[in-house]
Amino acid sequence: MKLARASGTLGLAVLAWIASPFALADDSGWYGGFNIGQSRAKIDDVRITSSLLGGGFATTSIVDDDRDTGYKLFGGYKVNKNFALEGGYFDLGRFGFTATTVPAGTLNGNIKLKGLNLDAVGILPINAKFSAFGRVGMNYAEANDSFSGTGAVRVTNTNPSKTELNYKLGLGIQYDFTEAFGMRAEAERYRINDAVGNKGDVDLFSLGLIYRFPAKRP
Repeated sequence: MKLARASGTLGLAVLAWIASPFALADDSGWYGGFNIGQSRAKIDDVRITSSLLGGGFATTSIVDDDRDTGYKLFGGYKVNKNFALEGGYFDLGRFGFTATTVPAGTLNGNIKLKGLNLDAVGILPINAKFSAFGRVGMNYAEANDSFSGTGAVRVTNTNPSKTELNYKLGLGIQYDFTEAFGMRAEAERYRINDAVGNKGDVDLFSLGLIYRFPAKRP
């Protein structure tokens, strides 16, 4: 996690440097918050079946565990009423599968996903309380895989891992209870590649709270 901490420090430094020229812009300011919700992965059953077939196994069934609890911690700088820069840490949870084979055996696979992100956020105020927003950015994810076999299935590389930079997208709405506190509902897509060559998307549907730090007065 030394690499993750270094990347997080660098991301916050970049965020501060980009935002600094806009420090006097109208409606600007720093904020932070927390979201939690359900994450959903797209497990590639076709690739799993093909991989087992290459090892001499026919697949009779695959049971996927493609949902978990995910969360994120975030901080950002609102440049003006229509634009913000946001960075944070995310943990999308754990996903897995169990494939049953002939000759008799099973292949079990799991993956844990977490990382850092930096996004540009476009904001559309609807009224004094409601706003909609969209985001596009990059995620630096750590994918930790684990595999095990039973019966005739033998696994040689049981714990591969990978870190990689990729894109992320999202949409959401925000309701402000006060000038300082608000609530968000979001849908986000993280593009993440794992250590064995799978390329896929993980979606996070979440609710969260946001706190806007008071502006410093001269």
